[in-house]
Amino acid sequence: MRNLLLASVAALAAGPAFAAGLDIEVEGEANGVIHIELFEDTAPAHAERLTTLAAQGAYDGVVFHRVIDGFMAQTGDVQYGKAGGDMSRAGMGGSDFPDLPAEFTDARSFERGVVGMARSQSPDSANSQFFIMFAPAPHLDGAYTIVGEVTEGLDVLDAIKRGTGANGAVVGQPDVMASVTVTE
Repeated sequence: MRNLLLASVAALAAGPAFAAGLDIEVEGEANGVIHIELFEDTAPAHAERLTTLAAQGAYDGVVFHRVIDGFMAQTGDVQYGKAGGDMSRAGMGGSDFPDLPAEFTDARSFERGVVGMARSQSPDSANSQFFIMFAPAPHLDGAYTIVGEVTEGLDVLDAIKRGTGANGAVVGQPDVMASVTVTE
């Protein structure tokens, strides 16, 4: 029993910053895989939400509906953001799960490749949508939950079709998350 307890304490002390991740297969102007490591240590509820939706297949076929050059690419609207659907409401939906309370941290900052949770005006309104940073944006620190970071596939991220419409809305055929799988 004592050895098990010591092993458990040692495992917690040496625990990784990331445990689970996502592989996002992107199709469109960008083609390839973006690998994201999730920060289960600082944003456990948000990381769990992303892995749950990915495991259910909810993200498969969801478009990058808002892409602002030099800033970020946003996706994850499982309600209104499916490719082939009416894109006029993309970015306005979420999932069937309740919104999440914010999980802010001072341990990380919005840098290139960081993944943040999209939300409405309320800090406690993140649900299924997320965004990936093209460049640092320290003005977002402490205002949005940081849930992970890209560890492979920044070239794929950089190739995602940029928005030209109002507020970065992608006009025409947006790039799509063809499939999103959970990795360990």
